[in-house]
Amino acid sequence: MKIGALSPTPGSTRRRKRVGCGTGSGHGKTCGRGMKGQKARGSVPARFEGGQTPLHRRMRKLRGISKAAMPRGMLRKHYAIVNIGQLERFEAGAQVTPELLLASRVIRSLEDGVRVLGEGELSRSLHVLASHFSASARGKIEAAGGTAEVV
Repeated sequence: MKIGALSPTPGSTRRRKRVGCGTGSGHGKTCGRGMKGQKARGSVPARFEGGQTPLHRRMRKLRGISKAAMPRGMLRKHYAIVNIGQLERFEAGAQVTPELLLASRVIRSLEDGVRVLGEGELSRSLHVLASHFSASARGKIEAAGGTAEVV
């Protein structure tokens, strides 16, 4: 298939409305804008709500650093969560990396990094590499004789 051979589906495109082409066309004289007034003269912005308080002023203001304030949605970082109890499946002395967690299906995707949380118990000495450790997770890893390293 070549780019020159592409065409829209029949019936999906329409010709633009040509206004101001004589009274016989049905769109002559006032060109579909009605009679006089602000909207007929083209001076009203699209966001204008007729004197009502505009939407951007009705919305609440989100300030500061919180989950409600910016960055929002796709700009916020999303971490893959791993609990200490899930690391029990690895052998003692193993180096647990985000790639190993992905290969062993502990996490589904790497996202913006791996965050290790402290739920569960750990009885083996492991060298864990992750983006972030909670204080309880770091304590449990070091209590078991392992190390927690931030990458």
